[in-house]
Amino acid sequence: MITMQREVSSDVAQDVAFAYLADFTTTQQWDPGTITTVRVSGDGGVGTHYENTSRFAGRVSTIDYVVTALRPGRSIDLRGENASVIVCDTITVAARQSGCVITYRVRFAFQGWLKWIEPLLRPAVIRLLDDGVRGLREELRRLGDQEC
Repeated sequence: MITMQREVSSDVAQDVAFAYLADFTTTQQWDPGTITTVRVSGDGGVGTHYENTSRFAGRVSTIDYVVTALRPGRSIDLRGENASVIVCDTITVAARQSGCVITYRVRFAFQGWLKWIEPLLRPAVIRLLDDGVRGLREELRRLGDQEC
């Protein structure tokens, strides 16, 4: 299993940042690997189902995500799965003096033959996460500009 975590500081208020990130369809705006994310069912709470189509390591695949835990205003956990991988995302938003800090934690458990080459996939996972953090910083900057 590959587990990684990144933090992003933002001047955006905690509640605004959380509302944005808790709507998983916004990955289309900040995650460069995401092609589309569609809410299939649910209201955004526990049990909500999303379908995410992404490009990873040169391949396009669809992952079905389900919200597994939600602490309103603070954190959301999602579990995604397809035949190749199980992905668990935890996004936490904490207030700070001015704005918030977002902690994005991801766990990849590759399945089938991919689990045997997991060490070779680590650089692609790092790149995916780092690109997502860059996109998230940019989108939060835009959100902050809209708040003013």
